[in-house]
Amino acid sequence: MNQMRTGSGGPPFPPPSIGDVQEAAGRISDVALRTPLLRYRTMEPGEPIWLKAECLQPAGSFKLRGVLNWARSLSAAELERGLSTQSAGNTAQALGYVARLLGVPARSLLPDSAPRVKVDGVRSYGVTPVPVPFSALMDYVFDRGWEQEPYSYLNPWGDPSMLAGSGTIGLEILDELPDLAAVYIPVGGGGLVAAIGSVIKELRPAVEVVGVQSTACPSLGAALEAGSPTWVQAGETICDGTAVPVVVDEMYPLVSSVVDRVVPVSEDDVRTAIARLALGNKLVVEGSGAMSLAAALGDRRDGPVACILSGGSIGADRLAEILTTRAG
Repeated sequence: MNQMRTGSGGPPFPPPSIGDVQEAAGRISDVALRTPLLRYRTMEPGEPIWLKAECLQPAGSFKLRGVLNWARSLSAAELERGLSTQSAGNTAQALGYVARLLGVPARSLLPDSAPRVKVDGVRSYGVTPVPVPFSALMDYVFDRGWEQEPYSYLNPWGDPSMLAGSGTIGLEILDELPDLAAVYIPVGGGGLVAAIGSVIKELRPAVEVVGVQSTACPSLGAALEAGSPTWVQAGETICDGTAVPVVVDEMYPLVSSVVDRVVPVSEDDVRTAIARLALGNKLVVEGSGAMSLAAALGDRRDGPVACILSGGSIGADRLAEILTTRAG
């Protein structure tokens, strides 16, 4: 893989319109949950932190919203071809859930470093996993490898239907929190922050959109500092679902237009957030999902804020280890 490549040469991804997001909300409402906004339980003083618990979705993450919206936009002939994507785990699990719902086959490219809990989850939903080195996965993206395959392919970062589906989270938050000051959103490839950020900046532009990344893979922060997409060297991280070492050219203009700032969080702070969510709010959240709370807890808050708990795919051994070492 040539790490100097930062895109496939396609046009920038457009923001989802409010109309498209509202249509998506109707299209997915019988399957995807309107997840609760739960107040973070703490005895510490300060402005309230609200938790958007996407970890409670069927298939375990926010990805269900966009995948379902996309699949229900396909023709019968497109569905019969089978569904395909590339994923760190959560998109593939959502794809399997939706494919089973619709009675069609599914497969997904996965980085061969994906945690076993996610690979097992992918298989449990009937998806055929295709593990490849991360470099090969990125070559597949940049070379538009799906164009040589028979499947109906979902781009998990920038497909318009995916963005509109994820944008429904923003509609729900704004509907329930009229005095919202900021929203903290995990950032990997950028699709989630682009979708929610687009909705918020269109309907309530004064709300601050804060992107959150692990210090082990700060690709958006590096891109914003450089003024364009740039590769970072990804280190070992519990936030595997957002360990994307480059925000691609097609996504960067949209993400940079809606994100007000980026907050990096340490592995230690993410582990503490996982434990606090499990013990205080009784929520099982993976590292990438708990990043948002880790950022909010370490940030100055000037009003009520919302944290997107994007997914709950964490292995039992890892969760037990964190709870054992972080209890109290």
